[in-house]
Amino acid sequence: MSDSLYQRIGGAAAVEAAVDLFYRKVLTDPDVSAFFDSTDMDGQRAKQKSFLTMVFGGPHEYSGKDMRTAHAKLVDDGLNDSHFDKVAGHLQATLEELGVDAGAITEVMTIAGSTRNDVLNR
Repeated sequence: MSDSLYQRIGGAAAVEAAVDLFYRKVLTDPDVSAFFDSTDMDGQRAKQKSFLTMVFGGPHEYSGKDMRTAHAKLVDDGLNDSHFDKVAGHLQATLEELGVDAGAITEVMTIAGSTRNDVLNR
């Protein structure tokens, strides 16, 4: 049996580091940061860590809202493909900066891309 993506990228410590660096990038990007103006970022980081751990095959279960529900207000506020692409770019840059191998980055980006229609409520 092969290791999960979660194990291959470094487990909890890697997810923690990636989420923290990712949100530093997102929150300093003027094209997307406004979507987080009223967000409890400590809570957001915790939810994101739990979500990523789950989708990468880790031991925790995500119990938050589904993608459509979680992003519906943001879509009402103008969230679109260009914003999704910017955020996805920050995710890829984060993983590259942390030294995640190219194959794992491809897997992560495939997972991220698969959420586009749900995030954008299409």
